[in-house]
Amino acid sequence: MVTVAILAVLAALAAPSFNPLIERWRVRQTVEGLQSSLYYARSEAIKRGGNVVVQKIPNNTDGCTTAPGTNDWGCGWQVLACASINASGNCVTPTELQRFDAPARMQITRTSGGEAITLNRWGLVNGTWIGMSVVPQNKSISDAAAKGVCVSSGGRIRVISDPPCTSG
Repeated sequence: MVTVAILAVLAALAAPSFNPLIERWRVRQTVEGLQSSLYYARSEAIKRGGNVVVQKIPNNTDGCTTAPGTNDWGCGWQVLACASINASGNCVTPTELQRFDAPARMQITRTSGGEAITLNRWGLVNGTWIGMSVVPQNKSISDAAAKGVCVSSGGRIRVISDPPCTSG
């Protein structure tokens, strides 16, 4: 009984030191998922002749509440093939090709540009470069686990350790 009590005390003391490691794993999982989705969307846009959109999953979807603002992608994203894209940039008759639900307790913020990333028939991003910051929830971008995903309009993706992205 004494041995079990000692092990329980040691486990309770060691558990908080694993939090930074777990946060780094979640950030890495999110960054790799974002990279994968962007490469996949680019490939599909070339294959389909454009009209492919990477769009954030709306807040309050499946109980997720980490994406309240336009630039908050904390619930995850989906890659959509669209029959067409209207003048305001919205997908008309979308077909979901891929979905990524973000890991729990992650803050994913797009620098600017809002809820969707549209790719044209050459696989290029319509508009300016894309910058995303991936940070453990309730932490700042100066946290050691924070990463930035920077995408140029030509589709080149860079992962940086000091977000936010200032250029593609």
